[in-house]
Amino acid sequence: MDRLWNRNYCKVMAANFSLFFAFYVLTPLLPLYLSEHFGATKDVIGLVLSGYTITALLFRPFSGYVVDSFPRKTVLMIAFGGFAIFFAGYLAASTLLLFTIVRTLHGGPFGMLTVSNSTVAIDVLPSSRRTEGIGYYGLSNNLAMALAPTIGIFIYQLTDSFVFLFWLALIVACGGWLIDATVKLPKKEIVRDKSRLSLDRFFLVRGWLLGVNMMAFGFSFGVLSNYLAIYGKEVMGIMGGTGTYFMLCSVGLILSRLQGGRALRKGRLTHNAGSGMVISLVGYTLFVLLPTLMPENHTAIMAGYYGSALLIGLGNGHMWPAFQNMTISVASNRQRGTANSTILISWDLGMGLGILLGGIISELLGYSSAFWTVVIVNASGVACFFLATKAFFLSRNNNPSVR
Repeated sequence: MDRLWNRNYCKVMAANFSLFFAFYVLTPLLPLYLSEHFGATKDVIGLVLSGYTITALLFRPFSGYVVDSFPRKTVLMIAFGGFAIFFAGYLAASTLLLFTIVRTLHGGPFGMLTVSNSTVAIDVLPSSRRTEGIGYYGLSNNLAMALAPTIGIFIYQLTDSFVFLFWLALIVACGGWLIDATVKLPKKEIVRDKSRLSLDRFFLVRGWLLGVNMMAFGFSFGVLSNYLAIYGKEVMGIMGGTGTYFMLCSVGLILSRLQGGRALRKGRLTHNAGSGMVISLVGYTLFVLLPTLMPENHTAIMAGYYGSALLIGLGNGHMWPAFQNMTISVASNRQRGTANSTILISWDLGMGLGILLGGIISELLGYSSAFWTVVIVNASGVACFFLATKAFFLSRNNNPSVR
């Protein structure tokens, strides 16, 4: 059997963890930073933070095309360098306007980087282990999503310094750039398609319904990851619990690998996706339901709060690699970059809407209403998958070994 854990694959995974760690170590604390440092209101916070995701979204379609049309290592290093440099901009931004500009522009290299790095990961995997390898690759950014906020909140509690966190993000991002610089890619001829440009060169039209599903799940995680810390502090009266919350998310992600790895190896993608979505939905519902039903029962509220973290982590760990593999399976080999950009475009669009609408709903109706909106959107995504997306994928799948 071909070797899965080759040196280059491990390096790309480590770099991927670094880039998402640098991003998510700041994510749950930026609303607090904007509120305390600049006096921003909830709706303004939503507008400022959504700019990053919107810019990433605008870059995604072109990222897939560029990665498929130019030397991937060169594209990767330029994108990673730009991503790292922008963290220095947070240190220099002395006004809310400057911070907004830096944050919004930062989304561009992030959008390009995530597409190029994930496509390089596919290139260094043996074809016989690709489905399994993509699953483990997705775990690297899922773990960063869970661990980085925990560490960031812990450091903030110790230092009470956002400047320290900005420096940490900058150093970690530079470390990821250095790791990717040592990756050796197999030599491949760049074949430029001279046919007329079409939408399918930038967005995988064959996988559009998979993208609709990812939008729903991105919306849910966008609200959770950006507003959990400030929700915990202002509504539930807990601050340290936010770090524990994301740590339990990471435990769920690790457990999902133990449970779902065999199914991925057997190509049971729809099974992993379906089970992951349902588990996540239960987690989001538990998060908001118990405080509503038993507002005076602190034990029940804490059980729902921390239990939802484990379930959401477990569900996302099943769902993400399954959807990424499904999107790649409906694409041709020359559209790997486009397939990767498509799934990330969909997630980014959902995240951006979640951050923006989450802030607006919180300002008008409160945080509880924002998280009930998360449950409704998530449930809609689950219903869409079982009623339409599963059959849609099976009818368009180019790889008979997955189902």
